[in-house]
Amino acid sequence: MTTFDLLLQQTINGLSLGAMYALLALGFTLVYGILELINFSHFNVFMVGSFVAMYVLQMFGLSGQDVILTGIPLAGVLLVTFAVTMVFCGGLGVTIERLCLRPLRNVKGPAAMITTIGVSYILFNVILLTAGADSKNFPNPLPSIRYQIGGAVLDVRVILIWIIALLLMGGLYMFVQRSRIGKAMRATAQDAEAARMMGVEVDRVIIMAFFLGSALAGAGGMIFGLYYNFTSFIIGFTAGLRAFTAAVLGGIGNVPGAMVGGVLIGLIEAMGGQFIATAWTDVIIFSILVLVLVFKPAGLFGRIAPNKS
Repeated sequence: MTTFDLLLQQTINGLSLGAMYALLALGFTLVYGILELINFSHFNVFMVGSFVAMYVLQMFGLSGQDVILTGIPLAGVLLVTFAVTMVFCGGLGVTIERLCLRPLRNVKGPAAMITTIGVSYILFNVILLTAGADSKNFPNPLPSIRYQIGGAVLDVRVILIWIIALLLMGGLYMFVQRSRIGKAMRATAQDAEAARMMGVEVDRVIIMAFFLGSALAGAGGMIFGLYYNFTSFIIGFTAGLRAFTAAVLGGIGNVPGAMVGGVLIGLIEAMGGQFIATAWTDVIIFSILVLVLVFKPAGLFGRIAPNKS
């Protein structure tokens, strides 16, 4: 395989990883943009989403890696699984906000952020104690169809991941830009108190931000399972930290920035693993996080906003 073929193959792999990281990064961005809160429980909402998707696929009678559906049955199974996973994770995000974060809304300091870390460990241990520590074989209902592009290979599941991620990210962007609640979210992100005085239901906006962000995390969890064909209680931290880096890189609080940041981190991971060493990818990614925070804390597309307090 030539250098160009390797570059093309890793670009394909990186875009797939980037699509997953972008969906997860959007959850950090939506919540931070409105509450200026880093929601660390988001890591393991993503992980829970992968398990929910796995159990839903198993309810359809799918297990292992030898099940192949095509046409309408495949589309129907995937659509229902994505819908159930996203609604469940969205509801989980709303529950976290209502029970754990809303009582701390007016408490100054890091109490709310520390609470999200505690919630993250609760989710982590619930899955560990109920599902076990071993990796689970994620059902693969997709047909094994591959396209040769020079020396690179493009798998049908990769194409599906790209389509789903683009539809979800495009749908979110249009929702935030065009819908009434989306405009209320942008107004609240700029100045929550002024938005409240103008008649915006800030509590409803916050709930919507948690629901949408957590639903996208659930979709990202299912994409993880389809891409890697396994899931585990530990995947939230590895993918979540990369997605958080993507959100910071793009400009946390900026929706297009989170999308671009996710794609960039995916490409950096894929290229670094191929041309340097897989063991060094974490060093590269988190060095980028440190450099961005030191030299451009607003990220590529963000801007330093005045303190809302």
